[in-house]
Amino acid sequence: MAKIEKFEDLEIWQLARDICKDVWDIIQNPSSPKDYKLREQINGASGSVMDNTAEGFERDGNREFIPFMIYLKNSDRKGSKYD
Repeated sequence: MAKIEKFEDLEIWQLARDICKDVWDIIQNPSSPKDYKLREQINGASGSVMDNTAEGFERDGNREFIPFMIYLKNSDRKGSKYD
């Protein structure tokens, strides 16, 4: 198994980047809803997956990486009115 040297090599980061691009395309579509706060929140949430994965990867080892993954897993609920 090859050692991953940079966060861009992580499959989860690559998938998150693809999703982030898809979300951007959707919210930029003129026919998308005009609820700008919702659009901003969706865009921010999709980007946070990439951000947290990258930041966690840059930490020293799994002991510091794991909390970022837990935060990432729970980030979709952040700010939800259903909390």
